[in-house]
Amino acid sequence: MPSTVNPSLLEDLVIANHILVNQGVLDGFGHMSVRHDKRADLFFIARSMAPALVTLGDLVCCNLQGEVIHPVGVTSYVERFIHSEVFKVRADVNSVIHSHSPAIIPFGVTKERLRPICHMSGFLGSSTPVYEIRNSAGENSDLLIRNQTLGRDLAEVLGSNAVALLRGHGNVCVGNSIKQSVYRAIYTENNAKLQLQARQLGEVTYLTDAEATATSDMNDQHLDRPWQMWKRSVQQNSI
Repeated sequence: MPSTVNPSLLEDLVIANHILVNQGVLDGFGHMSVRHDKRADLFFIARSMAPALVTLGDLVCCNLQGEVIHPVGVTSYVERFIHSEVFKVRADVNSVIHSHSPAIIPFGVTKERLRPICHMSGFLGSSTPVYEIRNSAGENSDLLIRNQTLGRDLAEVLGSNAVALLRGHGNVCVGNSIKQSVYRAIYTENNAKLQLQARQLGEVTYLTDAEATATSDMNDQHLDRPWQMWKRSVQQNSI
C-alpha cells in the first residue's frame, strides 16, 4: 500500500458504503471514495461491486489519473474518473459520492432546479447545476463517466458546489470528509423528496442564499450526531 494510511479512514469508508445503502441512497450501484490522508494525489475506493458488500479487503488505491495502483490487477468502477477528476481540481474535497438516488432523477431531466427547501439542506446553495453528457459525448453515449475527459467536464460543471446532478444518471456529492459527504448525499435525497411534495401544494418558499450558508455552517458543526446514529443502525443490522 503506497504510504501508510490511517486505518480508521478506511474503516469509515466501508461503513459509509453500508450507511448509504441503508439510507436508500445507494443500491446495487453507485460508489464513494476518500482521499488518502497523507497523499493528496491518491484516493481509496472499492473494487467494482455492490456497495452493501464492501469490506476492507475490497478497497483499492487509485491515482488522480483514475488508475488502480494497489492491489495490482484489481478492477474498480468504470466511473472512477468522477472521483479522480474532482479530487484533481478540488483541493477542499476529501470524499466523493456518486449515486442514483431516485428522488434526484426528476430534477436532472426537467427545468425544475433542485434548491434547498429546509434547514438541513442549505449546502445545496441557490441552485444545483446539471451536467449534460451530450455536450461532451454526443447523443450516443451510455451516460457513464468512463474516461478522464468526461470526468473533467463533470468536475467543471460541479465547480465549487457541494452537489451536481447528472442528467438521467443521478448525482455527485462532495465533502471535506466522509461524514460530510455522507450527510450531504442523504439530505440531498431527502430535499428532493420534500421539494417534489411541496411543489404539488403550490408555490414553494426556498431558503435564501444567506439562510442556506448559515444553516450549512451550523449543520457542519454537528455531523457526528447523525453519523453515529447511521453507523449504529448499520452495525445492529449486521449482527
